[in-house]
Amino acid sequence: MDWLWPSNSPAVRTPADESGLEARYAYPDGLTRPWLRVNFVSSVDGAVTVEGRSRGLSTELDKEIFLLSRDLADVILVGLRTAVIEGYAGAKPGAQRRARRARHGLSAAPPIALVTTTCALDPESALLTDTRVPPIVFTCANAPAERRAALTAAGAEVVLTGEASVDLAVVLGELDRRGMRRIDCEGGPTLFGSLIAADLVDEVCLTVSPLLTSGDATRIAHGAHPDAPRSLRLDSVLHEDGALFLRYLRDQP
Repeated sequence: MDWLWPSNSPAVRTPADESGLEARYAYPDGLTRPWLRVNFVSSVDGAVTVEGRSRGLSTELDKEIFLLSRDLADVILVGLRTAVIEGYAGAKPGAQRRARRARHGLSAAPPIALVTTTCALDPESALLTDTRVPPIVFTCANAPAERRAALTAAGAEVVLTGEASVDLAVVLGELDRRGMRRIDCEGGPTLFGSLIAADLVDEVCLTVSPLLTSGDATRIAHGAHPDAPRSLRLDSVLHEDGALFLRYLRDQP
């Protein structure tokens, strides 16, 4: 496991230990607004899944960084389709990870914030039945009232953020109001595309897995076009076993 960038010189490779990872992936200090990090893994040829799931692309270090991002966040943001396909339950950090969260002044476990226009989540889902903290479901007024009521009865906090669609700027405002400014978004591609279009992405952590998959898998973001491409700057590059771990930050003017 080596840092390729930044380094003291092109010939220097600094071993990346656990404390180095934690420092490199830390959220900014003293946040006065929500900071949205998006986490994705992709094959070299751009596929976001293998046989429909992202886990076929993941490496051991990718899994470590995935959990680290959860441990450093106030809340985990995810779209309904991704949560269902990937079999999400509530976040349940073990003792070591809870200690890491405590060092950063965070709660024992981050809630899942689910984005859905339909509220088509089974009330028996593990997101509701296998969790330490209730999920927050961000939806819209057009979602069937009976589904919203069923999720509320199952323990979710259901929040309306628009009429026909979920207003993602309102979602971030609601999280900010709850003191949840460190946001770890785990996809999927439609949610990521909508966040790009709304110009809400501050950071992208992308693992490039050393695989060629072809097939019909989608890219990591799709949907509405932004008014212009969003500019990013490269913050760090980590390498292990042929995979690259790229961290990009919003390019501030």
